[in-house]
Amino acid sequence: MLSSLLHVSLPELIQSAGYVGLFLIVFCESGIPFGFIFPGDTLLFVAGIASTQGFFEIVPLALTVTVAAILGDSAGYWIGRKLGPKIFTKEDSFFFNKKHLERTQEFYARFGGRAIIFARFLAVVRTFVPIFAGVGNMPYGKFITYNIIGAIIWGAGLTTLGHILGKTFPQIQEYLTPFIIIILVVSVIPFWIEFYKMHRKNRP
Repeated sequence: MLSSLLHVSLPELIQSAGYVGLFLIVFCESGIPFGFIFPGDTLLFVAGIASTQGFFEIVPLALTVTVAAILGDSAGYWIGRKLGPKIFTKEDSFFFNKKHLERTQEFYARFGGRAIIFARFLAVVRTFVPIFAGVGNMPYGKFITYNIIGAIIWGAGLTTLGHILGKTFPQIQEYLTPFIIIILVVSVIPFWIEFYKMHRKNRP
């Protein structure tokens, strides 16, 4: 099974999702509480490389993920405004862990509004920072300014970086699939550990 996976073309898999699929994944990962399960950085980077092979056009691709990131963060902000502090009373589950909130709270307290930009490059944290901005009643005008800046740097930046790398080193495709699979496996391990801990904790 692993050998067959290694021969799968990830750019082709990403192409099958299309612009709509990429939009939905980036939207969810940017501000919907369960969205942290998606590998956003890897996805954007590979999509950028795929654009050098005719699977996407780089400009529409960069615009799609940037708009999705802005709207996803905005959704997270309004979720935070709606739920308020009671979000901290929610019970732990596979898709919600208070440790994620605590880590994000420390990050947000340290950087304030700039956290919305910096968090774009930190998995899990980027999902919860806009929610914290909403809980803290940050003025939406201030929030959306940081949000747009961060989305452009992250969304357009990573896809463009992947595009440039794919243009500069066309042979990267030969090594891309196994490399990305390793990244995905490593990134999933912490979530399965959390799932196992939750399962042990909830057993009678």
